[in-house]
Amino acid sequence: MPARRSARTALSLAAAVLLSASAAACGDTGALRGAGPTTTAVSPTRLWPDLRPASSPAYPYAVATRETVKGVTVPAGGARKVDPVDVVEAELAAHPGDYGSKGAYHATVDRVRQCRPGGQRARCPLLKPYYRDLTGDGRADLTLGFRLYPTNQTAVRVYTVEGRRLVQVLADNDALTGVELAGRALIERSPADTSGYEYRTTWVWDPGQRAMVFSRDEYLHVGDGRHGKKKPSPSPSASPGAR
Repeated sequence: MPARRSARTALSLAAAVLLSASAAACGDTGALRGAGPTTTAVSPTRLWPDLRPASSPAYPYAVATRETVKGVTVPAGGARKVDPVDVVEAELAAHPGDYGSKGAYHATVDRVRQCRPGGQRARCPLLKPYYRDLTGDGRADLTLGFRLYPTNQTAVRVYTVEGRRLVQVLADNDALTGVELAGRALIERSPADTSGYEYRTTWVWDPGQRAMVFSRDEYLHVGDGRHGKKKPSPSPSASPGAR
């Protein structure tokens, strides 16, 4: 349970105890009391009951990503034994067209080279790797993040292990302010154009597609910003598996 939720629960329990003690001190007999009138339940109203079904599926919001990483063999120790730099370099080599212009692609490739021994660590775009079972098979999966240049967007990738193969099951590039792992879900937070609001996108494992798929997209009020337009954040680039 998150610490914040635990603290709120503890405060609620403490408040309940104090109220109970106060009521007892005031000679409360403990008799049942009416809670007032109950709001009348309203059933959902179906709009346009004669609407004909569409002749084609809805436009897809997100496409599941599933691809074996070429050139990377998983050691006996599983995902924790895979070199994250090898994984990122293998993806860059396999999909040079997914990273914008040639200049942007080569800028990111050059930065990733700095992650190697002897490179300039301050220029390495690779973020700390995280390991958690997101697929439910009881083994740790690999979650990677690295910065893209010159846009400063963040690439988020999730990999699972099948035998000795490393399989990419999520790929998303976006302007992110935070990424969270909650249970077996991955949550991305992105800035909105309106001050005090953010987008929150949730990805979960789909056993049918054997990939992390889009589950929920929320537009949330997260601050006390004024409800006016601020300077828009950079538009997300086209990504292999998301917007």
